[in-house]
Amino acid sequence: MATKAAFRLSKAIKATSRPPIPQAYEWAERYAATATRPLLDMSQGVPGVPPPSTLLDALGRASSAPTNCGYIPAAGLPELRKAMAAAMKESYGADADVTHEDIAITAGCNLAFVTVAMALADAGDEVILPVPWYFNHEMTLTMLGIKPVLLHTYAQEGFLPSPERCAALITEKTKAIVLVTPNNPTGAIYPPSLMASFAALARKHKVALVVDETYRDFITAHAPHHLFSKASSGSSVTPYSDDAVPSEWEWRSTFIHLFSFSKSYCVPGHRLGLICASPDIMPALITALDSLQICAPRPPQVALAPLIPSLRPFVHTTAEAVAHRHTLFKAKLPPRWRIGSQGGYYAFVRHPFKGMHANDVCKRLAQEMGVVTLPAGFFGPKGEENRTVMDEDRWVRFSVANVDDRKVELVCERLAESEEVFGWDLD
Repeated sequence: MATKAAFRLSKAIKATSRPPIPQAYEWAERYAATATRPLLDMSQGVPGVPPPSTLLDALGRASSAPTNCGYIPAAGLPELRKAMAAAMKESYGADADVTHEDIAITAGCNLAFVTVAMALADAGDEVILPVPWYFNHEMTLTMLGIKPVLLHTYAQEGFLPSPERCAALITEKTKAIVLVTPNNPTGAIYPPSLMASFAALARKHKVALVVDETYRDFITAHAPHHLFSKASSGSSVTPYSDDAVPSEWEWRSTFIHLFSFSKSYCVPGHRLGLICASPDIMPALITALDSLQICAPRPPQVALAPLIPSLRPFVHTTAEAVAHRHTLFKAKLPPRWRIGSQGGYYAFVRHPFKGMHANDVCKRLAQEMGVVTLPAGFFGPKGEENRTVMDEDRWVRFSVANVDDRKVELVCERLAESEEVFGWDLD
């Protein structure tokens, strides 16, 4: 047994929820896997393929070069910042008003969020967070003493957040509205018109609109939004379109964009993300970054900077493969299991067992069926024990990115089996 610490931990860290994913893997450890019945993991959002060989080779060269062992500017390599500004014009339209001076490179997107939260809010301030939430966002706010104000989303609305309900939550203590699209955990893709509505709301109340777009490259049907465009440009969207940004819109006054390299470029272990924000607040962000990271890892920045344009086909191909897997999952899912929303890496699915909390369902799926998933309870406030199970308690997150087609089919077969094996009442 470890020796008990003689000192006291902070109240903030003790109030912060523990990362939930290890709980799912503890359940999975009790499954007796065999060669014919392997463990099937659709829990964590990790890429299912490695980066292309060109990037792997570049990472190797950059990591072994003595010149890449030193510090770089806290904002990141200018070459990578310029490459990402150009890439964003491909994602959001040629009229996207983004330059490298708007970009800072971070050691992952989670750290980008920590940095922004530290720069925007003090202990006791409020940040509006849609529920189900991405648990690291809530953990960060709680750890910093910032109050998460919950904006509930609902299955009958496709888990899309309501600007009207959000407006009712804004107080003098509100410092930011945080959105994630495509969403983690629900997979919901927020349409450009909804993003424009939230931009107008944030601008009206003079609060920051912080949007985590880790999965933006997995939106294949349209641009994620038009918030980087000027209201008068009109080249990507007409001024009277539902997708149009607010009149007299200037994104740097309101909008802060977060991005991760982990999913698009399949390099989660190399820890790269970015913040895109007004140069007006960049000194504050750099102050926080200098304290948190000094600089983001240098070798992956050196490797990626010249390759970003040539990697676009790989990014598109990966997105198409994930979209195909979503289609396959929807087609093979047993009829009683209902998809509420789907996109990015995730499908949010309502299980068919009457009166059963998703935590209990996911535990048995892992231990008895060898299917690892995450329950909705991991993505929201902890409910009271022994309370009545509500509809919002019956949702399960499936990640379609880290499995191949055959494993998707096997998962769906085992979900059908569970309806017989578990012996619970069904819808």
